[in-house]
Amino acid sequence: MPGIGAPLWDKLSETVESGWCPGLVAGIRLNGQTEIFATGSLGVGRSAPMGEDTPFRISSLSKLLGGALALSLLADGTLELDEDVSRMFSVLGHLRVLATPDAPLSVSVPARGPITLRHLLTFTAGFGIDFAPTPYAAATRDLLWGPNPPDLTHEEYLARLAALPLAHQPGDLWMYHSCADLLSVVMAKAADSSVGQLLQERVNGPFGLTGTGFPTGKDTFPTVYEAVDGQLKEAVSYRDAMAAPPIFESLAGGLVSTVPDYLRFLAQLADDAVLPASLRQQMTDDQLTSPQRTGMIEMSGPDESWGFMTAVQTGPGAPWSEPGMWGWAGGSGTSAAVYPNGDAGVVFTQRFMSGPQDSFDYFWEPFGALRASVCR
Repeated sequence: MPGIGAPLWDKLSETVESGWCPGLVAGIRLNGQTEIFATGSLGVGRSAPMGEDTPFRISSLSKLLGGALALSLLADGTLELDEDVSRMFSVLGHLRVLATPDAPLSVSVPARGPITLRHLLTFTAGFGIDFAPTPYAAATRDLLWGPNPPDLTHEEYLARLAALPLAHQPGDLWMYHSCADLLSVVMAKAADSSVGQLLQERVNGPFGLTGTGFPTGKDTFPTVYEAVDGQLKEAVSYRDAMAAPPIFESLAGGLVSTVPDYLRFLAQLADDAVLPASLRQQMTDDQLTSPQRTGMIEMSGPDESWGFMTAVQTGPGAPWSEPGMWGWAGGSGTSAAVYPNGDAGVVFTQRFMSGPQDSFDYFWEPFGALRASVCR
């Protein structure tokens, strides 16, 4: 008997058959029912089929797991939301800030205040990816830009970060990605544990996530591709960076997961099983001021803002979306979100996004149509 998601699965099969990607796995929770679908193969020229439990490198979808993990440490008092992180890392105690965002790195002023956990969760600590052609962007490209996790120990990472000025004063502007790396270091220090152990103890174990964690070197991943001149070309540097256990356990983009695991995580989070309801609500509510949102708007447009390590829809958005929806996407071709009523969708592919404007409409448009037909 066909499942509730059959019309969506037909559309996804057409996407794979068109050659857009060799294969994909998707999952939905709709009206409380959960379904998983896999189609295609692990790669061009690879005969092994995609399976429902195929592990993927989920890149920036790691951030939502990182947000939930950080807030679990907030819930038990291990961390405080407005705590100065330099209390744990004295090297971050005398921060400098560029005099202007396009200034040479040598032209800086003292920071007006410290970096806090709140700043890291909201990506407003003053550092991150600068998409403009500035001296800061050039100097930080190999440290702060994804998708590969830093090839550094925590101590090496902190030393390099502290040697740089911030691009903006703490609290002034949303900047993408890199706060999640420092957040990973902060959590490990505060809990006196590795990030991987924390994830296992607080999320994976309690909620039955058996395929989520950091790469082991024994994973059988789909081949990951970049679209170059209309052709799929293997993303070799990304493959190699995720081919062994990491030196730096990054919640910015370093995790591996499966669609059943990730959908289960989203459902448990939405149902307030992972966090106290008040903290989950804060995580998935807009946490940015209008001035801070300027950075987010430059990347994602006027209808999205940021909570704690997740995007939050604040405007009308695409026809298939709703205000109050939350979730994010990963540059390696992954997308996940939860609707205000608890419906959720996840799609993992092995085709890299070519830029911030890349769309997952091939999944979300038919899922939106499915939701509309089921709700009639």
